[in-house]
Amino acid sequence: MKDDGINSVRPTTGRGLSYPEVGATRLGPLPDGYHHLHHTTRIGRGRAVFDAAGEAVTTWRMHRTSGAQVRSAAVRAEPGARLQVSVGVGPLRFTAPCEVIWTAYETNRTGFAYGTLAGHPERGEESFVVDIRDDGSVWFTVMAFSRPARWYARLAGPLVPVLQKWYAQRLGHTVRRLATDRYWR
Repeated sequence: MKDDGINSVRPTTGRGLSYPEVGATRLGPLPDGYHHLHHTTRIGRGRAVFDAAGEAVTTWRMHRTSGAQVRSAAVRAEPGARLQVSVGVGPLRFTAPCEVIWTAYETNRTGFAYGTLAGHPERGEESFVVDIRDDGSVWFTVMAFSRPARWYARLAGPLVPVLQKWYAQRLGHTVRRLATDRYWR
């Protein structure tokens, strides 16, 4: 894939990623043998909302405001950036090590995808993208493919896709709030 400085893709060197289909959330199709998630939320309307939503997504603010802890040396999403996303409380806190696979900083599309590293409860990839359409409407999309990698993810079975969809919906609501609150300030 082309790296033109605006859209970046991490070289697929296999530096610890726990799945082989690196980059599938960027161009599709999503690979067989995984649970697929595709959730889209309307955020609002206009360039200011698009810009604010893109910033919230690519600076980890979306995750943090949704209740996840994010640890990363990178201030914003860039290919190769590693991060740890954790959710839960006390002994029920789950940590998910990830690496940013690709980014999009385009005129009408902003976002990124991260892939799972060893130690993540799942194997796969998840993308978070904001786009502004020709009619001026702004949309946020979460797309993912995953399958259990740890015993507790396998044990949770059919509950995992339900939780993933719930979290995608929560992220959509969070991005909408962050983008529209900032827009009206």
